[in-house]
Amino acid sequence: MALITKIRERSGLTVGIIAVSLILFIVGGDLLGGQSTLFGGNNQKVGEIAGQDIEYQDFNLKVDELRAQFEQQAGRAPGEEDMTQIREQAWNQFLFDIAYQKEFDKLGLKVSPEELVDMVQGSNISPQVRQAFTNPQTGVFDKNQIINYLKGLRNLPPQQQAAWANFEKNLSQDRMREKYENMLRVSVFATSAEAQKEYQAQNSKADVKFLFVPYYAINDTTVKVSDSQLSDYLSKHKDEYPGADTRSLQYVTFSVAPSKEDSASLYAEIKTLARGLGAAQSDSSFAQINSDVRVPLYMTLGEMPEQLQQSVSTFSPGGIYGPFREGNTYFIYKYGGTKRDTSFTVRASHILIRSGADSLQAEQKANDLLKQIQGGASFEALAQANSADGSAQNGGDLGYFKNNGQMVKPFEKAVFDFNGEGLIPRVVKTDFGYHIIKITEPKTNLLYRIAGIGKAITPSQVTRDEALRKADQFASEARTKAEFEAKVKEDKSMVMATAERIPEGANNINALTEARQLVRWAFDDKQSVGDVSEPFEVGDQYVVAVLTGKTEKDNVKAEDYKQELTAKVRNDLKAEQIIAKLGSASGSLEAIAQKYGAGALVETATDINLATGFLRSAGVDPTALGTAFGLKPGKRSKPFAGEAGVLIMETTKLTPAGTVADYAQYKNLIQQNTASRTSFYINEAIKEASKVEDRRAKFF
Repeated sequence: MALITKIRERSGLTVGIIAVSLILFIVGGDLLGGQSTLFGGNNQKVGEIAGQDIEYQDFNLKVDELRAQFEQQAGRAPGEEDMTQIREQAWNQFLFDIAYQKEFDKLGLKVSPEELVDMVQGSNISPQVRQAFTNPQTGVFDKNQIINYLKGLRNLPPQQQAAWANFEKNLSQDRMREKYENMLRVSVFATSAEAQKEYQAQNSKADVKFLFVPYYAINDTTVKVSDSQLSDYLSKHKDEYPGADTRSLQYVTFSVAPSKEDSASLYAEIKTLARGLGAAQSDSSFAQINSDVRVPLYMTLGEMPEQLQQSVSTFSPGGIYGPFREGNTYFIYKYGGTKRDTSFTVRASHILIRSGADSLQAEQKANDLLKQIQGGASFEALAQANSADGSAQNGGDLGYFKNNGQMVKPFEKAVFDFNGEGLIPRVVKTDFGYHIIKITEPKTNLLYRIAGIGKAITPSQVTRDEALRKADQFASEARTKAEFEAKVKEDKSMVMATAERIPEGANNINALTEARQLVRWAFDDKQSVGDVSEPFEVGDQYVVAVLTGKTEKDNVKAEDYKQELTAKVRNDLKAEQIIAKLGSASGSLEAIAQKYGAGALVETATDINLATGFLRSAGVDPTALGTAFGLKPGKRSKPFAGEAGVLIMETTKLTPAGTVADYAQYKNLIQQNTASRTSFYINEAIKEASKVEDRRAKFF
């Protein structure tokens, strides 16, 4: 009885303890640590902009708002990579609302309601509005669609009304930023002296002869670099080596690759699905429900996968084709007949020569390339070497596209007016420049109805468990850096990768994508250099890492940049040795090189300039170029240390740039180049002036 009484007396305390424990459990284990504000901590701050704290709760509200917008537009929940972009978007929104807005307020910049109406449905409609209300089939923009949409906006669901309000807000902000940047962009100015200097740098020519002894001519192992030399070099070049909070890792991976059993299991499943697809009344719905990848219902012959193309001659309505394997995916298809499309599809390649300031020269170059191709030159090789478009790396291939406004009108007209395949026998001009076009698959509007299912071979739980078991065993047996490296050496199939100076906000580590958990482990204050992690699941593999280094933003040490500093100091020491060995450097350059011995080269370079001069084995070396143009013809420099080795320059000929009456072309070039970087400069300047402190990596 006495015991029961005591329990009753203490029940209030017990309930209180349980309640607090539940709160601690729900909120998280760090509540009483550095992340807490409950007991007076101050680390619930995601960052600071212009003296204004960005609280975790406020930041998360903005993230949630953007996440909801993403889900509404994409029709799916965001993945981890999407969330990284959403958080970045949220942060930039705070930066705009606080730092940029202060600048706008100082200047009195605003977007009036009347201006917004004009952007949405007036005479100066915003490009974003045009894009949103352009018919994708016809490529035609109709302002009446906007007006009708706005008239019915009140009848739409609240989510759509909120989305439109947010769209208009973004329009205003974009216009405000545009006004601000344009105002600063027009302030960009180049003086006549700068224009003259640029002209001379591009047009003054020199012929040179030089002796070059590359640093690699001396074996690295023969030049010892001390820690004190590294520290001395760092103290003299502090601006070149800014501090940063980073971590360095070595890691091994344990692949969760599908086994033979996994492949056989999927093959059996796809055969079962083939029977179901064949019997399905609504084959397109059946395919969509059961497919891991999106397979278009209608395809032209050229758009079909190669294995399916080879089966076209045997097509019969209702027939099942496959399974075909492409990489790690099995495909089956059901043929359902053909139809004619209202638009045509074609495949083409192109070479783009941008016109720039000299349109006539660009047109001439394009016509020269066209003649070379007509004469038998490789279209693909010339595209790779000359095209200013991103398709150059693929030999100019643009893939398949339709005549529905995907391409600019002159390009589209030239392509779809052409019959068959082959080279269009004329250069086509667009706003982007001059195009040489090759039709690689002729236009067609014949579509094949193909209900397709694609099933990816994925590792079973048994396979995943086996990979995790191996990773766990490795981590349990390698608890120090030395043990880690020893275990890797024991297993010849294991490869150890290195990641140097990973920033705290990194999401990827080398080729490891969405490796945020591993990065957060490395930056945990509890981890010391030499600690080995537990296995982390990163994509289709498990990763075990060892922490090999730390750097701190406010405490830069020579060790932080040891590799770079060692290379710099070693080259300086090599330069001293080489210059000492070259001695007084008398006689011809060939005689000096012969006297020096192995490693010394004598080369010539003609028609070099200060802007883009290239000195063969010595590469691009500003010091050497400046020395060459500073010498009188026939004169020779003393040995000096360059970027890649020691040089002795001898200028054999100088051709000064001719005098021109007007440097406007070069003045415009400087102003255009500077103006093109205005947005970047403004953003960096505003962040610096606002003393932005970004602590998001502590939370996400």
